[in-house]
Amino acid sequence: MGRKEQRKASKKEKNALIEVCRIQRKYIPDLFALFEDTRDPRNQAYITYPNRVMLGQMYFKGIAGLHSMQSMTEEFNNKQVSVNLSRLMGGEKLKMLPHHVTENEYLERLDPQEVQGIIQKIVYQMIRRKTFSDARFRKKWLIIVDGTQLYSGGRRINECCLEAHHNKGTEEETVQYHQNVLEAKIYLGDGILCSIMSEFIENSPEEQEKWKGMSEEKIKQDCETKAFRRLAERLKAAFPKLPIILMGDSLYASEPFMSICEEKGWDYLIRFKSGSIPGIAEEYEALRRHEMFGKGKESGRTGEAEFINGIDYNGRPVNVVRFRERKIVKKKETITEFQWLTSLKVSIKNVEKVASKGRLRWKIENQGFNRQKHWSGDITHACSWDRNALKNHYLLMQISDFVRQLYEHFFLEKNEIKRTQKNISSTLLRDFAERLTGEDIFNAGLYATVIP
Repeated sequence: MGRKEQRKASKKEKNALIEVCRIQRKYIPDLFALFEDTRDPRNQAYITYPNRVMLGQMYFKGIAGLHSMQSMTEEFNNKQVSVNLSRLMGGEKLKMLPHHVTENEYLERLDPQEVQGIIQKIVYQMIRRKTFSDARFRKKWLIIVDGTQLYSGGRRINECCLEAHHNKGTEEETVQYHQNVLEAKIYLGDGILCSIMSEFIENSPEEQEKWKGMSEEKIKQDCETKAFRRLAERLKAAFPKLPIILMGDSLYASEPFMSICEEKGWDYLIRFKSGSIPGIAEEYEALRRHEMFGKGKESGRTGEAEFINGIDYNGRPVNVVRFRERKIVKKKETITEFQWLTSLKVSIKNVEKVASKGRLRWKIENQGFNRQKHWSGDITHACSWDRNALKNHYLLMQISDFVRQLYEHFFLEKNEIKRTQKNISSTLLRDFAERLTGEDIFNAGLYATVIP
């Protein structure tokens, strides 16, 4: 598409904020009602702004891609912005939105499980829509699990930070503090990911109480593996009947992970590196050299994909898939090999499809963490040092980013409007301050009913 066609396509969007709200009302029509229904942690005698506004402003901060709380107050300290956003939240006109200090005090007291509950209700709505049903594989939903770092530095921002000691026992010893999260996202097709569950990796006060009197060598800090056990329990409790294929990187190529999946009734498709479980790698190569390879139902090869079913791992049958990707880089062919372990039965007919689904794991990095760190806000910016507030900031960003993904796919891509992530944020922020009429608000779907 040339520049002339691009300009013509862009004219289809009169106001980016209205289009975002229209998409949000279509897919999550009760979002601000969900904000309103959270348990208010404040003294009811001293409330100026309801939950809907307190959480709604944070949601719009994420939509605009603003990194800091101070920049939110500066950008939203505009009468027209306040009027527009308060009307789009479904309430009375406000001449001023809450200051960032007021917001942080509120988020420090708000139970993060209230926001996590909203996210779960959003997921319930998405999996019930026919729009996303094609994203399933073998009638099961792909859920990708991975961890990321929200903070790293020499300052201990709260009492639950993880600690990493460098040059321990020497004069040059330093301590690096970390705040991490284990994220589970459900794949909804077309590159769209929605947070389904978040488990924060931290040295909780309860754990620290157990460590009293213990030597440093015996203290075991929280980690991604421990967090996964907690996340699995919560995920099963929240979605007991949801058919799931769990996906993860090579960290999860382990017997405990497989046992948890079997116990919960989930399938798995995880990245596999030969060094993770040498026994499986050795047996795979031995069977692959066998003269019967590819002549039965338990192994085969087609194109660049191959598989072997039923490799024994401590009495548990495991299926292995291997795929080679060929690319021409600087006129030279490069070959990259990928392997996965899976509980799914593999055949000649489906091995390439299984491999293509396995490749989706990287999307939690690109469509999830990378965009939230560099393009859509910044989850690594410490908007608050408080433990509760930090969690709430992260969880609210997951809601904002999901709606932005829906807007980018169902409006920008469908109308062939090409914009960089940076330009999407700047266009939205500009349109926040544009005067909106009653017709604009109506077209945004403020009074719309649920769309099937």
